[in-house]
Amino acid sequence: MESFIARRLYKNEQGSRRVSRPAVLIAQAGVALGLAVMLLTIAVSFGFKHEVREKAVGFSAHLHISNYESAQEYEALPVAADTSLLHTLRSMRGVEHVQRYATKPGVFRTEDSFMGYVLKGVGEDYDLSFYAQYLREGVLPQFSDSIASGNVLISRVIADKLQLSVGDRIDSYFLQGTMRARRYTIAGIYETGFSDYDRLFVITDLKAVQALNRWESDQVAGIEVQLSDFSKVEDMSWELSTILDRTEDKYGEEYLVQSVTDVNPGLFAWLDVLDMNVWLILALMIGVAAFTMISGLLILIIERTQFIGILKALGASDASVRKAFLYLAMLIIGKGMLWGNIVGLGLCAIQKFTHVIPLDPANYYLDCVPIEFNWIFIIAVNVAMFVLSVLVLIVPSHLISRIYPTKAMRFE
Repeated sequence: MESFIARRLYKNEQGSRRVSRPAVLIAQAGVALGLAVMLLTIAVSFGFKHEVREKAVGFSAHLHISNYESAQEYEALPVAADTSLLHTLRSMRGVEHVQRYATKPGVFRTEDSFMGYVLKGVGEDYDLSFYAQYLREGVLPQFSDSIASGNVLISRVIADKLQLSVGDRIDSYFLQGTMRARRYTIAGIYETGFSDYDRLFVITDLKAVQALNRWESDQVAGIEVQLSDFSKVEDMSWELSTILDRTEDKYGEEYLVQSVTDVNPGLFAWLDVLDMNVWLILALMIGVAAFTMISGLLILIIERTQFIGILKALGASDASVRKAFLYLAMLIIGKGMLWGNIVGLGLCAIQKFTHVIPLDPANYYLDCVPIEFNWIFIIAVNVAMFVLSVLVLIVPSHLISRIYPTKAMRFE
């Protein structure tokens, strides 16, 4: 009976000119607005975290094994990446890929300008799919750990500053006791929007950097470990640390294990602050929806006072009438949530496929507002919104118990 009464009341409200009609519309608009903002917030938040995290991982992998003393030195110190260590890492559960690299600080010099950078040497085992994704000009060179091809992959930031293009030859200078010069050919230009790293790294052959550093063929600046699941980063970092931290290689150098969050503490602290802002916005939007629904329900009860009095005179209990009005509120909430989903998810889809809202990569690491549809959270927000909106109406619905038939039927 309660659901039948609720449906009839809702149908009457849809076409009526009562005072409660604007209140119902405002309540639905409040629910729709709150839900739309929450969906946009969640989609943008997950998009930011995913894109920024993937770029950080693309440059430095999930786990990073290097020389313990390198943390206190400007130049990277070598550690041994022997076959047994690499085999042990690759056989660990959750490890997707293991790759070696070497680094050397240098300076590019042209006739008009110069720029400092870090030359990163990679070998045949290095996964270059990250750079392939952001390749803007030229080709991705085939890097080697046995020969020095003389090809380099540079960023758009460096290319623009030094006015370089694909095919140009560029002189580079390295200081190690004496000044040494090398000439490289630009094979490709990449652009990730991650300005802190784009202006820093130039990619070339592992063999070339080992020769510059006068290292042995099994000595590298570090070993990068890619995992299949980002959520396992801290666990795997602890596990590897118990095995390798402060242990010595065959040259007497000590290993140090760091996670991507250890290498980029400021970046991930910023993402944690973003999470706090998301929870604050969700709480505020639920508050807006709850306030408008409470106001709407109270207006409905006051305007339907005579109707409530008649129901009670016919024998309906307070609980039954309250339940009917709560069902009515659920119908209002449901329609508001429908429009909220249409508007919120619609705007998310427009941004995801058209990138209509741009960003400054220098400040946000991305060139447009990112969107990610996490359906588990989207469904959870819808459920939480509906449940909480109904729960906050239980207390104000008690006003019905204070309406008496004899007075209500004379109410105007």
